[in-house]
Amino acid sequence: MTIEIDTGTDELLCSIEDRVATVTLNKPDKRNALGDILTPALREILLVLEADKRVGAVMLTGAGKAFCAGGDVSEMGSGSKPKPEKERPTTEEAVANLTRKQETLTLRLYELSKPTIAALPGPAAGAGLSIALACDLRIAARDAFILTAFVNIGLSGDYGSSWFLNRLIGQSKAKELMFRSERVSAEECERLGLVNKVFDPETFREEAHAWAADIANGPATALSLIKKNINRGAFQGLRESLVMEAEHLMIANQSPDSAEAVRAFMEKRKPNFH
Repeated sequence: MTIEIDTGTDELLCSIEDRVATVTLNKPDKRNALGDILTPALREILLVLEADKRVGAVMLTGAGKAFCAGGDVSEMGSGSKPKPEKERPTTEEAVANLTRKQETLTLRLYELSKPTIAALPGPAAGAGLSIALACDLRIAARDAFILTAFVNIGLSGDYGSSWFLNRLIGQSKAKELMFRSERVSAEECERLGLVNKVFDPETFREEAHAWAADIANGPATALSLIKKNINRGAFQGLRESLVMEAEHLMIANQSPDSAEAVRAFMEKRKPNFH
């Protein structure tokens, strides 16, 4: 059964099926570019889905043949006349505003307590790529590609692009992708470790859902703690990580999921974690 979730706008669709919340950027005529309506709705739906016990994992994708082309320049700030110079925000105010926007989108995705998966039916560019990189896992159609794009319009990048690329593929390759802004195919992304799995375009959406559902139907408490272990473990020593893993294992051991896993093992059946 598919459950439709109201996002407040047709530019963002959301449904839950098999414990997978599929969030679809729905502006195919603009390659699902971010804008003043879509992006705030995306920020809010992430909080809604994190609190929804029917959701085991969140899969973010795009309508049509693209994931997200980045910011929709034609929409940003639409409907308002340019402000006189004296009313424009200072550099400090602009920095604070952008920081807040980034923290409530890519940081929120990265720290969400449930597994997040970016499913790329087509290109992901600029801030759209940053959003995909902020997810825990990425899957792509074989004809999809990524593009950093920032240097093409004289910008240095935002929404965590440099941070994620640095950690996923290392400094040298990250700099190459940012400096040269060349298209990187889905298969090359898989080789680099930017994409976890590549599917044929004809069956991409069905296979993406099945791949996500396999994760979403796992033990929720353990998955959340595994995510914390890996995220935090990247920035602390082994000794600290051992303590953290011990604490989290005790929490997981006391969860209903762990008890169900033990029963299923003894009864020689597949566990039902929800």
